[in-house]
Amino acid sequence: MELRHLQHFVAVAEDQHFTRAAERLMVSQSGLSASIRALERELQTPLFVRTTRRVTLTEAGRALLGEAERILAQVRAAHEAVAAVQGVLRGTLSLGTEQCIAGVHTARLLATFRHRHPDVEIRLRQAGSAELAEEVAAGRLDLAFAYRTQADTDQLRSVALTAEPMTVLCHPSHRLAGDGAAVTPDDLADEVFVDFHPDWGPRRTTDAAFAAAGVRRTVALEVNDVHSLLDLVDENLGIAVVPRHFRHKRETLTALGVKDTDETVYETAALLPPHRATSPAARALMALLEQGTHDGP
Repeated sequence: MELRHLQHFVAVAEDQHFTRAAERLMVSQSGLSASIRALERELQTPLFVRTTRRVTLTEAGRALLGEAERILAQVRAAHEAVAAVQGVLRGTLSLGTEQCIAGVHTARLLATFRHRHPDVEIRLRQAGSAELAEEVAAGRLDLAFAYRTQADTDQLRSVALTAEPMTVLCHPSHRLAGDGAAVTPDDLADEVFVDFHPDWGPRRTTDAAFAAAGVRRTVALEVNDVHSLLDLVDENLGIAVVPRHFRHKRETLTALGVKDTDETVYETAALLPPHRATSPAARALMALLEQGTHDGP
């Protein structure tokens, strides 16, 4: 099995199309098709279901994809490690982050990284924490700043960034805003909630807190960005339970503490592959983070 076969396989799996994958790889379509057929012959099973419009992975193809991505990520890390020993950091830094993550100022950190390592191409994508964890474990991202969703595994490790309590945000005219007292999940049982998609860290933290308290809640207004959430609360269309630092993003809203539950701590972390698979670029970024060359929100 050759590395180029795996590279071709991953490209076709990502694009779900032979022509587009061939164009991206800058190889002929016939050459790409031959490469995939050679891989299928070696593995003695079809990897794709081919139609006139697109190709999709077979069950065997899905099983191979994760392993192929991890192998290619390790090979890339090996090349970059050799370059780093020679004194120049090159290659690509692929970073994922959830919106408004606490404990790191992502833009400032990346600006410092680019200044110190101008030969490294930076790629950034934003997504929910569960998806980011999967991307790091699969080798598609070098690291991610996200909600800590799980304990460390043989494919994923975490470095703590910060932990903070959750806070209720509501309109100043809302009934809860009167005396500014901390509230319990029971106090919020009948409220209309604004919240993020279930993949987001704050949503997962809030869901866990209410489940631990035995209180059922319904999210009527679901959004995928912080400013939309704050706008909806600002129009008194619902309340939101969010990490404490969100309160500084809209000073017109009333912030209330949450009590009587042990599940209201929002923990953020840098998610990385195992030490042996961590790229030199990711290690360099973490070194800057540990040196305090950024300011968290």
